Amino acid sequence: ASLALTSMAQAQDRATKEQAVAMVAKGIAAIKAKGDAAYADMTAPSKTFVDRDLYLVVYDMTGKCLAHGQNPKQVGKDLMGLKDPDGKEFVKERVELAQSKGKFWQDYKFTDPLTKSVQPKQMYCEKFNNVAVCGGVYK
Repeated sequence: ASLALTSMAQAQDRATKEQAVAMVAKGIAAIKAKGDAAYADMTAPSKTFVDRDLYLVVYDMTGKCLAHGQNPKQVGKDLMGLKDPDGKEFVKERVELAQSKGKFWQDYKFTDPLTKSVQPKQMYCEKFNNVAVCGGVYK
């Protein structure tokens, strides 16, 4: 029973796919309301757009990071060539998917902010104007 309780507690520490979609919508609403000033609210150490392991990242269509809920050092950097541990250029793919699909889910691997270990992640992104607003869940 304790094992089941542990996994239930861990599940409660995790955001759901529905919450990721809602967080992205909240981020887009903030950009509509505040313009570029919204990016500061989405970037650490601000917790306005952070819910457990869920946080927002925003990229322009060149792969430049405009906001990052976990790592403010990424903001302003061109992350187009960034690769996950399997060699997947996930930012490049994300920008291409934003341009071709507008709204999408993307699979890749990334460091989980709760465990600090690399985990499979699903990122939900929506293109708004010339940016991709993304929020993800760990599997």
